[in-house]
Amino acid sequence: MQEERLKILLQYLEEEPDDPFNIYGVAMEYMNSNSEKALFYLERLLIEYPDYVPTYYHAAALYFEKEQFEKAEEVYKKGIEIAHQKQNIKAYDELKRAYRMFLDELE
Repeated sequence: MQEERLKILLQYLEEEPDDPFNIYGVAMEYMNSNSEKALFYLERLLIEYPDYVPTYYHAAALYFEKEQFEKAEEVYKKGIEIAHQKQNIKAYDELKRAYRMFLDELE
């Protein structure tokens, strides 16, 4: 994570706190360095912007990483449903594939 990039993203978020892309950008910047902070922002998106499709893949993956398997499954399923409703074929396919891999890992 580059501190300067995070600083800029946090500034964007401060300037436009209701833009889900800004929240998502901060979450992605934290993804490799601070999973707790990343999950905080992803959970915010899940609650405040449930139609923001990119959130689901990363949130479910983090829940899996933290061994919160029920929550991961719930998020994958909801993401698949939302992507289908929004006719976002690429995200739908990616979430379905990730969900199948998740199920394989649980076996």
